[in-house]
Amino acid sequence: METAKILVVDDEPDILEFLQYNLEKEGFQVVTACDGEEGILMAEKERPDLIILDIMMPKMDGVEVCRVLRSRPQFANTIIAFLTAREEDFSQIAALETGGDDYITKPIRPRVFLSRIKALLRRSDRNDKEEKEVENTISISDLVIDRDRVIVSRGEEIIELAKKEFELLNLLISKPGKVFSREEIFHKVWGTDVIVGNRTIDVHIRKLREKLGDHYIKTIKGIGYKFEF
Repeated sequence: METAKILVVDDEPDILEFLQYNLEKEGFQVVTACDGEEGILMAEKERPDLIILDIMMPKMDGVEVCRVLRSRPQFANTIIAFLTAREEDFSQIAALETGGDDYITKPIRPRVFLSRIKALLRRSDRNDKEEKEVENTISISDLVIDRDRVIVSRGEEIIELAKKEFELLNLLISKPGKVFSREEIFHKVWGTDVIVGNRTIDVHIRKLREKLGDHYIKTIKGIGYKFEF
C-alpha cells in the first residue's frame, strides 16, 4: 500500500509527536487526535488506511472508539492497532475482541513499532488483492487449498479434512495473521442457530494441527486463533 494515511489517537502530546515523526520519516501521511471523541471525528473526516489507538484516554477510551468505528460500515475493514501498557492483559484482550487487528506494547521502540505497522499494511494489501481476485485455489507455504473441491494438498499428498475442519481452515486462511475470536469462529463456521460444546473449536484445531502441522495455527491465549506461515 503506497503512501498510506495513518491516524494516531493518544492523549499524551509527547507520544503523538514521537509517533508522527517516526511515521512521517517512513513516508506515511499522518493525522492526529488527542482523545477518543476527536479520534472518531478525524477518522470520519480523513478516512485513514490505519488507525492507532491508545487504550487509556479521557472522554472515551480506545476500546470504545474501536467499538464505535467497527459498528460503522465504512470502517469495517480499516486496520486498527492499539497502544497498551505491558501489564494491561485484560485491555489487550478487550481490544482484540472489539475488532482490533493488533496491539503494540509500551514503551515503544521505533524500529519494532514501524515493523509492526508495515506488516499490518502488507497484510491488508494482500487480503484486498485476494478478495478482488476471488481465488478458489490458494497456495500458502507448502499447502494448496482448493475451495471448489474442498481439498487440501501438500505436494502429491491429499490431506483429508472433515467439512467443519475445512470451513475452519478456510476462515483462518482468509486473513493470515488476523486473530479470530472464539465467538467469531463459532458464528462464521457453526452459525448462530447451532449449539455446540465449548471444546468444539479446540478439538477441530487439534485435528487440523495433526493433519497440517502444528506450526500454522497459533493460539492467542484468552482470545482465539490465527493462521501464520
